[in-house]
Amino acid sequence: MGKIAIVIGVLGVSALALGWTQRGSDSNSAHVGEDKTLARSSDQDTITQVSMRNINFYLMPNAALRIRKLRGTMRALKGGPVVFDDKNSFIMHLTYAEIGLNGTDITTLMNKYIFAYPGAPLKRLQVHTSGSRIVQTGVMHKILDIPFKITADVSVTPEGLIRLHPVKTTILGVDGDKLMRAFGLSLQKILDLSKAKGVTVKGNDLFLDPVLILPPPAIEGHATAIRVDGDELVQTFGTVAESTPLPPPDTSASAYMFFRRGTLHFGKLLMLDAEMQIVDLRPSGFFNFDLDTYKDQLVAGYERTLPSLGLEVYMLGLEKLPSGKATTAELPQ
Repeated sequence: MGKIAIVIGVLGVSALALGWTQRGSDSNSAHVGEDKTLARSSDQDTITQVSMRNINFYLMPNAALRIRKLRGTMRALKGGPVVFDDKNSFIMHLTYAEIGLNGTDITTLMNKYIFAYPGAPLKRLQVHTSGSRIVQTGVMHKILDIPFKITADVSVTPEGLIRLHPVKTTILGVDGDKLMRAFGLSLQKILDLSKAKGVTVKGNDLFLDPVLILPPPAIEGHATAIRVDGDELVQTFGTVAESTPLPPPDTSASAYMFFRRGTLHFGKLLMLDAEMQIVDLRPSGFFNFDLDTYKDQLVAGYERTLPSLGLEVYMLGLEKLPSGKATTAELPQ
């Protein structure tokens, strides 16, 4: 059972990983009739179908993708099976998804990934929502450190970029719009974003590529809408019409990750023609999952064999792990 558990865990991880296409099959054509753009893969056994509901998928400490709904596929970047233990080796293609980022998520990504390089023009950033807008504070580094505050409308361009359009700017505590107009300046003239990950500027508008601003595992997809919902910036990728439902074996689970088909490689083990559903051992809303520490989550849980001979894996939510590594499996009574 230990090896099976590891396999399942790796599967879960790689499932998180991302990237998929369809796998031609007579009996399963209803599940793989999408993602034709990924049909370029010559080895169809490497494509895994994926669906998720209510998952907080952590990319780094304090930064998660708040996955409300997701339908897509995952594949290895260089062909062959998906290797779960190397999050740089695979990609997730989003056919349809609704994914939120809260203020803490965006703040962490800005400081620890997007602008995490020497000489970055923006630092000490803080982001939060206000009504239907985004508010960003921080410091512009231009010879001197200049504090600023920008309130911006958010929208999606036809190219799928997130546009932040400032409606109010404060620089050094004064009206930044008037100040820049007086000196004939714009954010484009002030900020050099050539080294930033996934961010460009035109005039006073910032444009974020919603997939390039994220650390591995890689994601591909076209953003079609964006909105502020409470404390989250919620992005929609693709359309429902483009996706084919992929219901999990255990439909009673409100939060899950489900992987079907393809070959998954983790450690020295392979899972062929995969069918695995991962759920929270102690359900309490969204399931918190971390690819970097999934082994601890796996060890703290258990798995059961489904009638189809697939697996349902019960992992302990990230926030429920004791300090240090979890080593005792919590078996069902």
